Amino acid sequence: MTKIHRAFEDGKAFIAFVTAGDPSLAVTEELILTMAEAGADLIEIGIPFSDPVAEGVVIQDANVRALAAGCTTDKIFDMVRRMRQKTDVPLVFLTYLNPIYTYGAEKFLANCEGCGLDGLIIPDMPFEEKDELGQAAQAHNVDLISMIAPTSHERIAMIAKEARGFIYCVSSLGVTGMRSEITTNVGEIVQVARKYSDIPCAVGFGISTPEQTREMAALSDGAIVGSAIVKLVAQYGNECIPYVREYVQKMKDAVRNA
Repeated sequence: MTKIHRAFEDGKAFIAFVTAGDPSLAVTEELILTMAEAGADLIEIGIPFSDPVAEGVVIQDANVRALAAGCTTDKIFDMVRRMRQKTDVPLVFLTYLNPIYTYGAEKFLANCEGCGLDGLIIPDMPFEEKDELGQAAQAHNVDLISMIAPTSHERIAMIAKEARGFIYCVSSLGVTGMRSEITTNVGEIVQVARKYSDIPCAVGFGISTPEQTREMAALSDGAIVGSAIVKLVAQYGNECIPYVREYVQKMKDAVRNA
């Protein structure tokens, strides 16, 4: 059992996302530790990139701010290495193919293993093209996390059978961002995935309120929240820590009550 699986052992998981380097890596490091203390069972760390195609405006803007502040992939590796001395909360990177191959895929994955990272989410990597990177990730003990979307249909079974870590169920078409309501039949997607795999299935994209979190967690094994946290960071900057702590506590309570 990988560390990512253990995040789901004690019931439904709350998964939090933060963009590395926004407003600074020092704040990101403090944020991750705070979110873990507040109840986040797994934390996604976004590697800032100039063309994050799956992201809405909130996370796009965070990427721009982080890059302008001088955040680099090497600095993020160093941060994770430091954090591993303070917390064992499962950590995954959310990144894109371009930064990985620009950095050098083998070197990137070796550094993931070396700093104690547990998994990778790559939104622009089609499932059918995952093998080359997937095998290298497996060799470095990094779970390559698969995504299924409302449009996956017959591909859900194929993706679920080979999934590692957890399955990221995309609740809404389009890019990330807060939504007033989620109309996708998430329960049906999760049920299909569960026919073919016992890997946990967590739902993300568009979740921002405790009510949505409770609803999505009730249909799956956990809920993923990103844009709402990144928006708090944008709003409060260096003073964001207590606001994010309170928000994560509310969302974790919602997951517990699912």
